[in-house]
Amino acid sequence: MTRDLASHSPATFSHQELFQKIGVLKKEMNAIILAHYYTVPEIQQVADIVGDSLALARAAEKNDADVIVFAGVYFMAETAKILNPDKQVLMPDAHAGCPLADSCPADEFRKFKEQHPGSIVITYINSTAEIKALSDITCTSSNVEHIIRQIPENQQIIFGPDRNLGAYIAKKFNREMALWQGYCYVHDDFSEEYMLKVCSEQPDAELIAHPECQEEVLRHAVFVGSTKALLDYTVSSSCRKFIVATEPGILYEMQRRSPGKLFLPAPKALDNHRGVCTQMKQNTLAKLYQCMVNRKPEIVVEETLRLEALGSIRRMLQMSPG
Repeated sequence: MTRDLASHSPATFSHQELFQKIGVLKKEMNAIILAHYYTVPEIQQVADIVGDSLALARAAEKNDADVIVFAGVYFMAETAKILNPDKQVLMPDAHAGCPLADSCPADEFRKFKEQHPGSIVITYINSTAEIKALSDITCTSSNVEHIIRQIPENQQIIFGPDRNLGAYIAKKFNREMALWQGYCYVHDDFSEEYMLKVCSEQPDAELIAHPECQEEVLRHAVFVGSTKALLDYTVSSSCRKFIVATEPGILYEMQRRSPGKLFLPAPKALDNHRGVCTQMKQNTLAKLYQCMVNRKPEIVVEETLRLEALGSIRRMLQMSPG
């Protein structure tokens, strides 16, 4: 049946037809589809599991599928492959990278480590396999606080690659950290000026923000948390309107879970094209279908590197709650 499906271009199919054909392929391949909250709504609709980086890492580690199809950015699919060397890991668009991860070259990070001897290295999951291999513990924005609490107070910490998340954690826990100066362009571009303006225009709305935002934005937020934490907050809060300072893909799930509430994407300058993660949006339903038909792009991680990177990911999962 796969050969018959492959003879048709996905451009000729409606979304509903693609949903059906992907469902057929999923059964044939014994595949599981994982998708991040920042992907487009139709990807989230067809996925078996939609979540943040921690939830998706757990889902990648514990499933009975033979094939993992990962709709996200490259480091996420790479992490899934590190955890599953014997499974085929596919990705709709292998060029969907992460500028934050790319901002931390392994050679330069190795030199950065040498400048801070005796430090424990905690790196954000938004990093390459090479950086994870140089790290003691990987973390996500969902579990970083829980992990930091387990590190002795007198232990020096190197944190990378996101400087804003690192600064937020360092301030919250009063910890000295050597911060790699990377950032997520979507979150870093939120400005205090625009945030104060929209808050004044929407006085009945609560500003909630991801800790990858700059401190000047975070200090005005009613709630700061990971993607999942922001989602959970909007469900439990009695407020009916929210200004959401993170990638706007999450608004689909927020609206789905709380249809009676209003969600406003945090504003940026009208000429700012960096308001969304363009790499996440490279995942389309047609590409998802095509990657399953062709079984490529396939994610491959060299075995020595995989084993070196696996340790920091395993420690993260062991140190995380739940």
